[in-house]
Parts: sequence; C-alpha cells; structure tokens
Amino acid sequence: MGKLDGRVVIITGAARGQGEQEARLFAGEGAKVVLADVLDDQGAAVAKEIAEEAGEDRARYVHLDVGREDDWTAAVAAAKEAFGKVDGLVNNAGILRFNALVDTPLDEFMQVVQVNQVGCFLGIKAVAGEIGAAGGGTIVNTASYTAMTGMAAVGTYAATKHAILGLTRVAAMELAPSGIRVNAMCPGAIDTPMSNPSQLDPEADSAETSAALDELYRKLVPLGRVGQPREVADLALFLTGADSSYITGQPFVIDGGWLAGVSVI
Repeated sequence: MGKLDGRVVIITGAARGQGEQEARLFAGEGAKVVLADVLDDQGAAVAKEIAEEAGEDRARYVHLDVGREDDWTAAVAAAKEAFGKVDGLVNNAGILRFNALVDTPLDEFMQVVQVNQVGCFLGIKAVAGEIGAAGGGTIVNTASYTAMTGMAAVGTYAATKHAILGLTRVAAMELAPSGIRVNAMCPGAIDTPMSNPSQLDPEADSAETSAALDELYRKLVPLGRVGQPREVADLALFLTGADSSYITGQPFVIDGGWLAGVSVI
C-alpha cells in the first residue's frame, strides 16, 4: 500500500528538478501522475520512465504553460481523460531572475509574475471544481524561503512568492467546505537547475558546482549544506497524503534552518 494509492495528481514544472522528483516519488507511492511542463521532450521522457517503472497507466505528460488559462483547461481535460478525475495538484513551476529592484524592467517583472503568481492562481482555479467533485483532495503551492523574508537581487521573485502565501491562505479558507486542503512549501537553497545552472550545461561539472554551493551554504545554513530536490518532494508527499489530514492554509519552511537566523561565531 502506497501513501497515495488511488490519487490522481497534476505536478507542474515536472520535467526536471523538484517537480521531477515529486512525480517519481508520488508514482512510487501509488499515485497516477500528470507531469506538466513546457519542456516537452524532457517531460515526456520522464513520464515514459515513470510509466515503465510503475506501470503504463501511472504517468502522462501534458504540455502546460502555467500562465495560460487555455493550457490549464486542456491539461485538466487530459488528466480526466487519462485517469477519470483530478484530486491533487502541486503548483511547482516557477522562474527566477536576478536584478536589483530599481533596475528591473517591467517586462521582466511581469514575466516572473505571469509564471509564478498567475500560474499558481490559474492552477487553483482550474482544479478546485474537479477536486471538489472528486470528494476532496489537496493543493500544494511552491512558495520559497523568500516568501518569508527579503533577499536582495531577487525582488520580483520574492514578491511573487509572498503573493503565493496569500493565495494559499485564502484558497484554504474558501475551499475547505469542499474538502480541499491547501498548503505551501517554502524551500530555501535547493540543488536544482534554478540555483545550479551548470546542471543544464552538458560540458560543465555540476558536481563541482554542487560542492561549491555546499561550501557557500555551510556558512549560511545551520545544517551546513544545500538542500536536495528529493527532500522537497518528501514534504510535498506529506502535504498531499493523509498524514497531514488536519493541516491547511500553512507555509512549511524547508531551508536547513536558514530562516532561523545567522550565526556570527
């Protein structure tokens, strides 16, 4: 028996990083997963691997630009056609841009808002009725460490992640009568292509960059290392499964203790 037996969960940004690990873990726990992304070749390949490992009826890939409402409509329809229902969503997709706030062009600001903030809003809107019709379920929104505090050079990203916490709390209140729990994850530094772009360069030594990240965060994070995507996936599993049955509307920080404070020793 898996922790998600019988569940059908859409996971955005599932072609790589945290979303990929969430899809693999959820399928391993018995869920039928719909992997959604704009990276079609990568996403389809991951879905194929999961289907080969867990069963042909356990994974599907759908193209989804989270900032487009029509794409959400099509993705939900594809999920229902494949698996008959939708009773879970992990809003994982997101982008990061580095810039001083006053130097950020409006187009760049709106691009990050469209993916991170609007994408989360559209996801909640698209699945709420389906999850309610399925008898209830869960929505897990991916916020950030920067949703809980400020961070220079990522002002646009931090603004959207703060907004996701607001959306999470309101959705939790409004959707509770339909049996839908809504929570948010707030990861700190996680070793994904977002924080370690060398993972996208076949000629780069991503292990060397990961080691450098560990060295950097040894000074910033009480646990002394960068986080791993599987650790975030484990939190997503907890918030999607029955172990969190009396939890809704909450942010869960997973940052190795970074938010606790900075040591001067």
